[in-house]
Amino acid sequence: MKTVHARISGKVQGVWYRAWTVEQAKTHGIRGWVRNRTDGTVEALFQGDGQTVLALLEKCKDGPPMAKVTDISTEDVVEASVYLDFTAESTL
Repeated sequence: MKTVHARISGKVQGVWYRAWTVEQAKTHGIRGWVRNRTDGTVEALFQGDGQTVLALLEKCKDGPPMAKVTDISTEDVVEASVYLDFTAESTL
């Protein structure tokens, strides 16, 4: 199992990025969460099969049609809680 913390920058708020991420994660069996941040970025934690997590991160580079992603920074999480589902969280 692989867990990755990601921060997505660009035009990613107000374009359905969170809802799109939830849909993509659930479709691919990824667990974790996604939320907007007050600095205009989107933050997510993806957990699941390593290849599937990496494939979802690739999809996140494009995001939904109205998004304009300029950067995704990622960090592997070594000691992570085990998530049972993928959810949209409140803005932080």
